[in-house]
Amino acid sequence: MATTFKPVLLFCVLISLFCSSSAQSCSNYIFSSSNKIFSKCNDLPVLNSFLHWTYNSSSGTVDIAYRHTGVSSSRWVAWAINPESTNMKGSQALVAYQLVDGNMTAYTSSIDNEEPSLQQSSLSFNVANLSAEFLNNEMIIYATVELPNNSTTVNQLWQDGPLSGNTPLSHQRTGDNVNSRGTLNFLSGDSTTASGNSRARRKNVHGVLSAVSWGILMPIGVIIARYLKVFKSADPAWFYLHIACQSSAYLVGVAGWGIGLKLGSESSGLQYNSHRNIGITLFVLGTLQVFALLLRPNKDHKYRLYWNIYHLSTGYCVIILSIINIFKGFDILDPEKEWKNAYIGIIVCLGIIALILEAITWFIVLKRRRSISTEKSHQGVNRVNGENGEGARPGV
Repeated sequence: MATTFKPVLLFCVLISLFCSSSAQSCSNYIFSSSNKIFSKCNDLPVLNSFLHWTYNSSSGTVDIAYRHTGVSSSRWVAWAINPESTNMKGSQALVAYQLVDGNMTAYTSSIDNEEPSLQQSSLSFNVANLSAEFLNNEMIIYATVELPNNSTTVNQLWQDGPLSGNTPLSHQRTGDNVNSRGTLNFLSGDSTTASGNSRARRKNVHGVLSAVSWGILMPIGVIIARYLKVFKSADPAWFYLHIACQSSAYLVGVAGWGIGLKLGSESSGLQYNSHRNIGITLFVLGTLQVFALLLRPNKDHKYRLYWNIYHLSTGYCVIILSIINIFKGFDILDPEKEWKNAYIGIIVCLGIIALILEAITWFIVLKRRRSISTEKSHQGVNRVNGENGEGARPGV
């Protein structure tokens, strides 16, 4: 059994390493336009945003691409430089959104108060080649910016908010929308942010807890319960292993679920409804399974059949929904492609292990049935022979 689960433990370690790294990364991103290549990039810690750039020392300009992922066509995005501070007032912004006719608009807006209307206006420095695109819930602003005072270190801000038709409305004043600011050195790539990296870290923790618990431990617990109990020598060890695995998965999964609720409550108006609803459903079904353990009737109880049907159907629903929701989480976090492929490899390996054990299980079960049938036949023959022999005894 230890040999069987060594690959699974290795997969768990790989997932942990994945989630300890950044859940989102700009380093391997490829722009749809072949001529859009940038020398450096920065994963901004909040609002699902990234900044790519190439610094031109000879001209004192920087070519930038600001990417904002997980955004709908009913929202605007903006990236700005504030020559004086990291506050909103005084920011020189690049704004983009999709018009009601489907076309993209990108323009400059100088922010002169704490409640800007984002009206088009000129900036305190020159901006060229300003454009924007929107594809697959990702909005990108391209521009060539003349750095204020030729300084390579700037105060940057980034933001998003709702639209009313073609009019930008005010963004939220809480959570990530007030923490989306900091400093950036275009030469070295070093950056600081007002919020640190706490939200990104919580996303990573939510991802690792959910992937390991619902996506790995739960399926392993099902494999243990279905296939190990066929071996008589594994009884009752399989039961305790199953309980330990599922209980651990439930506790870890609930912790990740709680972090996910917290992240959702702090979102900037962007709701991942299907991911959230499936997560709530998993919590409810998982809790029902825990109570099912407490209410488990004896094997010879008349309600044991109904309990088995309930327990199995709920368990398999949890496994299916868990895997679906983890892939939805991948789409939201948008990690590097190899990590999604790694999880696919884990699921495939667990599926292959289950298929092999399924074949072994049926082989053992059918062999036992033939053995029992043969034994009954021999007992029947012996019984008949015994009766015939007794009747054939000679009388006195």
